[in-house]
Amino acid sequence: MLMKYEIDISNSQSVLSPDLQKLTRALESALGMEHVAAAVLSVSIVDNAAIHQLNRDHLQHDYPTDVISFALERRPSDPDDELPDDEAGRTDDSDSPLRSAGFVVEGEIVASAEMACEMAADGRWTPLDELQLYLIHGMLHLCGYDDLTPEERHLMRIRERAIMASLGLKAVYADDQEISEMLARRTAVEQTAAPKQTAAPEKRNAPQTGRML
Repeated sequence: MLMKYEIDISNSQSVLSPDLQKLTRALESALGMEHVAAAVLSVSIVDNAAIHQLNRDHLQHDYPTDVISFALERRPSDPDDELPDDEAGRTDDSDSPLRSAGFVVEGEIVASAEMACEMAADGRWTPLDELQLYLIHGMLHLCGYDDLTPEERHLMRIRERAIMASLGLKAVYADDQEISEMLARRTAVEQTAAPKQTAAPEKRNAPQTGRML
């Protein structure tokens, strides 16, 4: 039988002393809010040098970032999964706006604690709070969200804010106003061009990059 959420977090840096139990609980709460049926997550807390190398080797980006996620599996659950009793039989969440409701998700998340220490002041919270946001962001990528367009980034941030709020935290982003204005301009153009018909936004596969632009 699959355990509902199997989360393994390892720490290989010394810049920050993370509370691994708190991070695990945050991810469990986030997966629950996304109605994920079962998940297996491997999480690595590293420094900037380590994530820089991963970013360069796997994404051809020659700089450190905050978080990188690697999706291994994402699929609807089925009876053969032998889910825990509270999830058994819950295989059809097709009407849910959540990207992985009723799904089985497996993947890896690598987050930089050093970057969290550097960026925490911008978020107006502690480095551990910033690190929690990185892990939530990476988990949402594994759940099928992306931030390649302003619309998708806006949706992803709605989910991030909801999850962080459930943890008693308020997520702050430097470019919120810019994204809001961009979406407003795009909506105005669409309404002018086609007042009686609005095209649905294109769905894209989830990227495996961090939340930083």
